[in-house]
This record gives sequence, structure tokens and C-alpha cells, in this order.
Amino acid sequence: MSMTEQAFRAFVGETLEHLFDQIDRLDTDDIDPVLSDGVVSCAFESGGTYVLSQQVPVQELWLSANLTAWHFRWDGSAWVERDTGEPMLPLLSKLYGDKLKMPVVFKPRR
Repeated sequence: MSMTEQAFRAFVGETLEHLFDQIDRLDTDDIDPVLSDGVVSCAFESGGTYVLSQQVPVQELWLSANLTAWHFRWDGSAWVERDTGEPMLPLLSKLYGDKLKMPVVFKPRR
């Protein structure tokens, strides 16, 4: 689903802020999330960093975690991985839950 650049920047900015707020509220001292210039970066005290960044020219969100990369596109109702169709929020929930060794469930914006 294609948007104007301005619409995409606003939409993805709201998405990243929403995810950052959820990450920041996680009940753990093992994570230090930062939101800056269209990037959510999460450094873990136990080692490693997860990065979710906006890619305006291709209208995607790119995730780097555990030496793997995913590329998500908005399909009109959810962010889905462009090659596999996997929804982003359940994947993020699993990645963060596994890393933090606790249940994590990221919820969509309303």
C-alpha cells in the first residue's frame, strides 16, 4: 500500500513511537531503548542490540536482530515481512520475549 512520503513519515513515526513506549514500559533493567530520527534502538545489558528503522524511499520498516534482518511493509492493516508475509508484532514479541526471558506481547496502535 503506497502512501505519499509525508503520509508515510507521519504514519511510521507514530508506529515507532508506539513501539518505543511499549518497549520502555517493559519491566526489566536489561534494556535501554532509544528513539531518534526514525530509529528505535534497544541495547541489552546481556549483550546485543535490536534496531528497527524507517526506510522512507521503499516505505518499509527494517529490523536487525540476532544477526538477521527483516523488511516490513504496511499492507493496509498490519506491518508484514515483505518476503514471508510474517506479521511484525508477533515476531517482535517473540524476539524480545526470548531475549529478556519473559513474556512480551506488543500490541498494535488503535
